[in-house]
Amino acid sequence: MTLENARIAKGHGARNDFVLVHDPEGSLDLDAQSVARLAERTTGLGADGVIRVVRTTASQESAPEGAPTWFMDYRNADGSIAEMCGNGTRVFAAWLDRTGLVDSDRYSIWTRAGERSIEILERPVTGATWQVRTGMGRSTLQETGRRVHVAGHDLPTVDVDMGNPHAVAFLPADLTLADLDLTTAPPLSPVPEAGANVEFVVERGERHVAMRVHERGSGETLACGTGACAVAVAAARRAGDASGLPWRVDLPGGTLEVGWTADGEVTLAGPAVLVAEGTLLS
Repeated sequence: MTLENARIAKGHGARNDFVLVHDPEGSLDLDAQSVARLAERTTGLGADGVIRVVRTTASQESAPEGAPTWFMDYRNADGSIAEMCGNGTRVFAAWLDRTGLVDSDRYSIWTRAGERSIEILERPVTGATWQVRTGMGRSTLQETGRRVHVAGHDLPTVDVDMGNPHAVAFLPADLTLADLDLTTAPPLSPVPEAGANVEFVVERGERHVAMRVHERGSGETLACGTGACAVAVAAARRAGDASGLPWRVDLPGGTLEVGWTADGEVTLAGPAVLVAEGTLLS
């Protein structure tokens, strides 16, 4: 089926915004061209990415027996398929909650990066803002010798895998986040085989950092949940912080909290806002 008359919604997490396509039975044709058209900000609905809400068994994605019921089918704004989206998990959870597809405070969803746990921390009393914590899985950090060129500087990066790839660079004292031009992807050398989201970080205080990000397939976004996790992981390693206490990560679109469970899983907490729902006309 085409997307005409599809049920849709618009939401954001810390101003990282998404179009949600309600397709529980997996009956809609959501190809790369359709995704890019929905995400386009002048002729479409405008978004950093598109999330299809679909039952795992109807998604045509590989999943183990007993996988969670709901699959977050995430696509970048250019139509390319992505493994994960941290802010997207919270908006996805808000939609499942609002529509009654899930009636629990704690459950799991399926993503291309595997199972992710959801905890509803607060529901809206007025308006449509939820607070949600996502279990983001374990991180993998590598010192690969990769570098990024930005604002006349050649900076070392740390590769952090959060189910999707990240290259994290800490800015020197003579460079601020405002100095960066992220209208195009900052070049990485060597180039990662699958590309990468690139984060630039400055320290603000104890367990407190600020960042900007250029996302693979979407460009610069006002927030990136997996990016915030990657940054906190790299910053904690850099600071020698093994306390397990949460880190505050400031992004242009808001503030997120990154923590760790007792067994080392990274967690991400922050807002999820639903701003509109309706029917796609064409």
